[in-house]
Amino acid sequence: MKLQQRVTLFQQRLQQVIAASGMNRSAFSTSISVDRSTLSQLLSIDNVRLPRADTITSIAEVHQVSIDWLLGLTQQGSLATNIVPEQFEVDDFSTSIFEKNLEWHREASGYKVRYIPTTLPDLLKTEAIAEHEFNRYGAGKVDQSVRDNQLRLLQQRDPGSELETCMPIQSLETFALGQGIWQGVPVLDRRAQLQRMIELNDELYPGFRWYLFDGKQSYSASLTIFGPMRASLFLGQIYVVVNGVEHIRKLIDRFDHLIRMAIVHPHEIQQTLTSLLKQCHR
Repeated sequence: MKLQQRVTLFQQRLQQVIAASGMNRSAFSTSISVDRSTLSQLLSIDNVRLPRADTITSIAEVHQVSIDWLLGLTQQGSLATNIVPEQFEVDDFSTSIFEKNLEWHREASGYKVRYIPTTLPDLLKTEAIAEHEFNRYGAGKVDQSVRDNQLRLLQQRDPGSELETCMPIQSLETFALGQGIWQGVPVLDRRAQLQRMIELNDELYPGFRWYLFDGKQSYSASLTIFGPMRASLFLGQIYVVVNGVEHIRKLIDRFDHLIRMAIVHPHEIQQTLTSLLKQCHR
């Protein structure tokens, strides 16, 4: 992890410790034997340094959290029930989960995000396809769905973003042919979507890398892994959010296994999309 990323993560975790303590900043700074101005500097967006070792030790000892957790070396703090979320959370299919997803993407800046979409990659979707999915699943508002997809695209355009997407090739094939859940989508909308994916894939590569595996050989539920911090699984109407380090590692291993099984690699995606575009004529 780069120093600035570690500083940012330390600041986020220090904020959590302060909030969990129930103290204001003045009282908290006294509790760890530093000046209020020192604490303010530690939390400043302009700060580019980690605190002195004795300050980190004081925070850890007084507020019973691990130094490794404060420095981002582990997800587990000594007071896990107060500082670290439960290893599993379940949220219903509501607008809050979309807002959390955007927040998690921002928090994962500088880390690799791994993503298995439910249908097509969200950040590549046209408004027409987003509206079709909204009408099918009825989740939130269509304008919110479009806005969120645009925000994900903006995040991916950041030079530090790294996103790996893996999905079955059959999902793209059924889309191009207007079959399955895509039945009834006009051919012009499907062609426009394929063309948009070609253009954006070309623009975003290599920060965005897209793999396709054979869905006849393997299967995966929709999944997003936000670096080492958390993962979310979409199970249909509910999300399961995983925070445990070992569970996240298992999911990363599973994702990497799907990539090893890929039959289409990032440098071959354009050719695959172009071929599907030629087939999309009815």
